[in-house]
Amino acid sequence: MNSFKKFTAVSLTVAALLLVGVMALVIYIDPFFHYHAPLEDFPYLVDNQLSQNPGMAEHMQYDSVILGSSMTVNFDTNWFREELGLRTVKLNYSGAYPKDQSNIMKLIFESDNQVRAVFLGIDVMTYTGGVEETKYPIPEYLYDDNYFNDIRYLLNKDVVLNYIFRQIVDPDRTDLATVYQSWWTDEYYNIQWVMHNYEQPERVAEETPEDAYLESVERNLTENICPYIEQNPDTVFYIFFPPYSILYWNDVICENHLEATMKEYEYIAERLLSYENVRIFYFPNQEWIVTDLNNYADYSHYHKDINHYMTQCFADGSCEITSAAKMKQALDEMRLLIERFDFEELFSVEY
Repeated sequence: MNSFKKFTAVSLTVAALLLVGVMALVIYIDPFFHYHAPLEDFPYLVDNQLSQNPGMAEHMQYDSVILGSSMTVNFDTNWFREELGLRTVKLNYSGAYPKDQSNIMKLIFESDNQVRAVFLGIDVMTYTGGVEETKYPIPEYLYDDNYFNDIRYLLNKDVVLNYIFRQIVDPDRTDLATVYQSWWTDEYYNIQWVMHNYEQPERVAEETPEDAYLESVERNLTENICPYIEQNPDTVFYIFFPPYSILYWNDVICENHLEATMKEYEYIAERLLSYENVRIFYFPNQEWIVTDLNNYADYSHYHKDINHYMTQCFADGSCEITSAAKMKQALDEMRLLIERFDFEELFSVEY
């Protein structure tokens, strides 16, 4: 019996020491940056927006951030240093809803960083959802201040094996300037690839009322976006609308909500232009971009060269909307672009 007790005690002690050792390793390396900034010499793998963005928001050093959906993943933060003199970090979420932006902005503005600028891409379709809706369930233990629930991080097999040991054995450091960049390489950006994979939606006979989306848009702005603009008057918010391809607008026409969508753009711009620390940029009416499907890998995702162009616009003021009248003018240009585009010819060719 004494031998059994000794064996049990030794086993429990060894197990406890192993667990403590694993937790100490995770805290030291901290691959999700939950406790500290990255170690200078460790080859961190950064590929998990949900789990790694909150740590980067809290512990990285920066003076500006890029927020938004997959429409923002191809930005290179080096451009923001070169064009705008900013030290920028990307904290985007693929398919992000307004609540996703709110969740990360809370951490950004609670950090020790003096945030000079926020570059926020707005996808109008996501602003029609619920104010608490997120694209994916977030790991709350990485977003809150409760250290007791961190056990799910400290003893996480995936964290230990894939983000620590694998990186030690086969180092492949992620370049944070291009983090989360889309997997499409240059050969995917061509009209043949886009059209081969495009599926035209069924036509809807009944038109969506012009004001159908406005209540949801108003609530999302009021609860998820505007509070951060109001509470941080020294931060400039560069709000921009991404340039989806002409095929996106074909979807809008087929689904019969063109004017309702235009009303969203108009309402968001007018609402946000009321703030002195907001600048609005509208890119969908850039005909040279949206009508050339060689700029795209699918109906909405564009080449990184377009992201670079947008960065230059942020710097020199091109495509900026400075008044409600200019927004209406841009939307009229968008309507004309759609009206005169030859969809019939586009769909008549075999790809």
